[in-house]
Amino acid sequence: MNPFFIQEPELQFGDGRHIDIRFGISNYKPLDYRDKLAPKSITLGIVGPDRNISDLRGWLELCAKGIEAKSSNQPNLFPSFPGFGSETPFDTKFVFDSRIERQISSRDLPKSVDLKGYNQFITDLADSYIKEAESCSERGASVIVCALPIEALDLIDPDEVEAEDASTTETLEQDFHDLLKARAMQIQQIKPIQIVLPMTYSEKVRRKKRKKKTESRALQDSATRAWNFHTALYYKAGGAPWRLIRDEAELTTCFVGVSFYRTLDGSMIFTSSAQVFNERGQGLIVRGSPAKVAKTDRDIHMTGDGAKKLITDALAAYRDEHRTMPARVVVHKTSGFDEDEIEGFSKGIEEKNIDFYDLVNISKSHTKLFRSGLYPPLRGTAVEIDEFQALLYSRGAVDFFQTYPGMYVPRPLEVVAEDTDRSISDITSEVLALTKMNWNNTEFDNSMPITIQAARRVGKILKYIGPNQRASPLYSSYM
Repeated sequence: MNPFFIQEPELQFGDGRHIDIRFGISNYKPLDYRDKLAPKSITLGIVGPDRNISDLRGWLELCAKGIEAKSSNQPNLFPSFPGFGSETPFDTKFVFDSRIERQISSRDLPKSVDLKGYNQFITDLADSYIKEAESCSERGASVIVCALPIEALDLIDPDEVEAEDASTTETLEQDFHDLLKARAMQIQQIKPIQIVLPMTYSEKVRRKKRKKKTESRALQDSATRAWNFHTALYYKAGGAPWRLIRDEAELTTCFVGVSFYRTLDGSMIFTSSAQVFNERGQGLIVRGSPAKVAKTDRDIHMTGDGAKKLITDALAAYRDEHRTMPARVVVHKTSGFDEDEIEGFSKGIEEKNIDFYDLVNISKSHTKLFRSGLYPPLRGTAVEIDEFQALLYSRGAVDFFQTYPGMYVPRPLEVVAEDTDRSISDITSEVLALTKMNWNNTEFDNSMPITIQAARRVGKILKYIGPNQRASPLYSSYM
């Protein structure tokens, strides 16, 4: 076993590089701020009850002026928010218009929902938001925020639903977030949607006492909430906040993440998606073929033909978007590759005259490392088990923060290169860099690389979309 350490990867911003997303944008502006197509104004549609629209607008007006940093002994962990407007580092502003603020009455919500009525309630609530989101899109909104009232949170929470009859066979199939995204994709003109909870923009709002004791994340500080919300909307409006650092001598690479999901009735397993990324982070979605649990290793696998079709479709989507083929392909998968999958992926890639590719399995490991002191191993700590396998701490203590920012003891990733001609240290370093490419938040120490995160997120939404229904090809529609 050979331990090694990976220095925190830098990201490229508009005028410079930095390891931290928030400091990078504050100091150097978003990556694309000079581009003609960069969003210089974001026309914001808002759907929700009148008081939620009003409270959200008030919060966004405060955020535009900037939010002070949380008082802390780790100032790099809680930086201030620099504001949002043409004279701020984001170099863009929100445009509000009452004509694209569509009200939904919270008075129509029931006091409670039982098990038999849960699925229909979720569907009806999603459809009511979709109807108004379509109206906002038709009136010129570029991004739509769906503001849920506090009264709805317990109604859409499966843990709060109780069956009147203990013998009922009803199951809680619907997830509001995922169903809403899937419903939106059936109407092509609907712009990307961002769901926002009332606790994000109003610290006075609290949920009622829950029937079941479930752990919940502590509310983030005001500046962090502003950072996450505004950065996500910048990306959904078509912006590119940051990208991976790529040396000009390096090969242009297409990253593909593969995961699996079950249909709503549980009868079939499908390949959730091929999440196609270049180093700039532009994401495209490709749906895969049915998969099955193998008798040999009890893991989920595609057929050889299914793997070949998936990678062929992924590369075709990449070419359509970028007008060229990549020089290298990297496939990240959450389960091991069997011989049929390796053969299928390899044939599909080689038939496109691409000579360089890596097939990599990424999963959580049960093996843990320890260091002296109070904190877990540093993020970037890795151990080469052999020439094709390594452990990687993608979460851990961070020198830049001077602390470990997590709540639980972190588990390392197990990275297995099943077909490659590169060193395991190079592959592991690339995995660590890809953990920094999640535009839904501004944390740079996400546990999984974006390839796997995105594939799993997409799969949760695709299960609500039939084989003949439209699924958006853009990742911004799923996040």
